[in-house]
Amino acid sequence: MIVLAIETSTPQSSVAIGTESEILAQASITGRTHQESLFPALDRLRAWSGVDLQHLGGIAVGVGPGLFTGLRVGVQAAKSLAQVLNLPIVGIVSLDALAFSVRHAARTIVAVIDGRRGEVFHGTYRPVPGGVLREGDLAVSSPQALAADLLASGEEVLLVGDGAILYRKELSEVLGAQAELASELRIRPQASVLVELAAPRLLREEYDRLIDVVPVYLRKSDAEITWDQRTRGASA
Repeated sequence: MIVLAIETSTPQSSVAIGTESEILAQASITGRTHQESLFPALDRLRAWSGVDLQHLGGIAVGVGPGLFTGLRVGVQAAKSLAQVLNLPIVGIVSLDALAFSVRHAARTIVAVIDGRRGEVFHGTYRPVPGGVLREGDLAVSSPQALAADLLASGEEVLLVGDGAILYRKELSEVLGAQAELASELRIRPQASVLVELAAPRLLREEYDRLIDVVPVYLRKSDAEITWDQRTRGASA
């Protein structure tokens, strides 16, 4: 089963082609020009791997939470490819992929993605044989609120992701030795991890319906917030 994966939830996006046993090729895309650079990156990936798109067995895509524009572009690209090539698709929560990358941790894992505007997207995970199990709902909050919640839990945690790196001072001041910071090598969700997660599901024919593969935003976009503020101002 050859899987093409697209992950665009953060400023450094990635694409990968692989199977349940190996990654054949992968590439990173840095910056905000996801729309202009995504398909050229996919073309390079196909050339490097030697895999023709007609030989793919399925598509995997990170659905967020993360940056609005990147998620829209990545999810729409994955859905378009699945539709044009008549392939099954699997949507994977980007925080799940981030936590999976440190699944061998001895502590509870907290995956943290920078949400801009002084907020972070986060999820809590328990390491289990072969992977991780998400506990509770995904959330968006300030780093200070996240730190307070983790302090109250009393659990030793491993923080992973660009949000944890960006707000390491705020988190460590509250949590101290209760929290460990994962390597910066695990700073963002990777398309290669999406391949690992999606391949077994595709082999078991646990596909998602195309209509159900949508970005996970957790909050309104900047444009929606600005519109709401203008509307409230106009009605005052």
